[in-house]
Amino acid sequence: MRRAVDPPAADEEQPTCTSSQPLLKQDTPERPRWRTTRRDFYHDEKLMRGLKPRCCARLGLGTLIFLGLIQLFSVLGGLLIVFVPDGIHRILNQWGRLGHIGQGLSSWPTDFSRGILPKPCHSHNDYWRRVPLYSAIEAGCMSVEADVWLFREELYIGHSLASLTPNRTLASLYVDPLVQILEKQNPTTQFHPDGNVSQHGVFDTAPEQSLTLLIDFKTSGSALFPYVLSALEPLRSRGHLTYRNGTQTINRPITVVGTGNTPFSLVDSDLTNPHHDIFFDAPLAAMWEGLPGETSTPAPKPESSVYGADIDASLPDGSASERQQQPASGEDLGQGMSGAAQSPDAYTSENSFYASVSFAQAIGHVVYGKLSESQMNLIRGHIRGAHRRGLKARYWELPFWPIGLRNHVWDVLVKEGVDLLNVDDLKGATETDWGSKTGWWS
Repeated sequence: MRRAVDPPAADEEQPTCTSSQPLLKQDTPERPRWRTTRRDFYHDEKLMRGLKPRCCARLGLGTLIFLGLIQLFSVLGGLLIVFVPDGIHRILNQWGRLGHIGQGLSSWPTDFSRGILPKPCHSHNDYWRRVPLYSAIEAGCMSVEADVWLFREELYIGHSLASLTPNRTLASLYVDPLVQILEKQNPTTQFHPDGNVSQHGVFDTAPEQSLTLLIDFKTSGSALFPYVLSALEPLRSRGHLTYRNGTQTINRPITVVGTGNTPFSLVDSDLTNPHHDIFFDAPLAAMWEGLPGETSTPAPKPESSVYGADIDASLPDGSASERQQQPASGEDLGQGMSGAAQSPDAYTSENSFYASVSFAQAIGHVVYGKLSESQMNLIRGHIRGAHRRGLKARYWELPFWPIGLRNHVWDVLVKEGVDLLNVDDLKGATETDWGSKTGWWS
């Protein structure tokens, strides 16, 4: 007996088969794109070509996000210490404050230059800086330079006549500030009862280090000298100036050196320099010495530079004492040449401190970014001769551009034994590792 089959509902369509072929691809249900597989794209060549780049892009994006999260957590960890410090950081941040650990212990009498280490650099044209003297001390420079002009019995500071102003004087920019600094560095206390006896220099980390005040005589040296001698009295009377006592040099916080038109004959005289506390900037080029048995030609002397040729015509009307005297023979010839001695052996540590010369004139231009063998011979001979006489070698008018060339020259001079770098860029000389960056030609 055959089983009866229920007839289909009236509204239900029956599938019809008009062919023996299988269902077409478009008749299959479509999956979401995120659930597709490689097999689904087998017949889609265009999608297959784009699959690999998309995977790489997603992988790269994921890596960047992961690294970004690590960096974010690192920053948040640092901020956590700042805003929620632990025990040691809380003490360090609040040290010395009222009501906290270390109250009243965060400063001391000589902390004017706390943490500053003195460095063998000379602040060239120091008065040009936004804050003269103090900027050089902050950088750690052991020497500063002041150009001095005499007008109407006053010593003005500036690079040229056009730059002079009534309030920028040797006293206001250098002597008075140094007196104030050294008074703070040498207080009168129960532990240091002789506060007027100078013992502590401007650098707290190296109290024995003397700061050199290089005074560049711009007008007539013979007329300037007695005024400079008098202007230094506030430092002298407090025992702050380095001096010679006849047999040895007594080191003090400030060492004064005369350059420019400073006459050597006045510096070396007991009559004109009775305290022996102004030293000379000797001519370095004249001190060249070769090695024993060496027959190389000595270094040529630098060209003479006449300072103040237009000074007399620029002076206002006044008494004869206010006008500059006509330079005598051998005077006002520039650094190391004014009133010069007949023999370079006359310059010793008893009357001189520096031995200087223009790098551009004595050594010449640096070609192809490298000092030649003959130039190196000159530098070594200069330094050798200065050191034998007990003087500190210094070059001024160094190359300043390009920076790589400047750094290369600095590096060579320091390695060869120059005692002081003459610099305009204090930050570049004292805060960067210029010794390892000599330029593109290295």
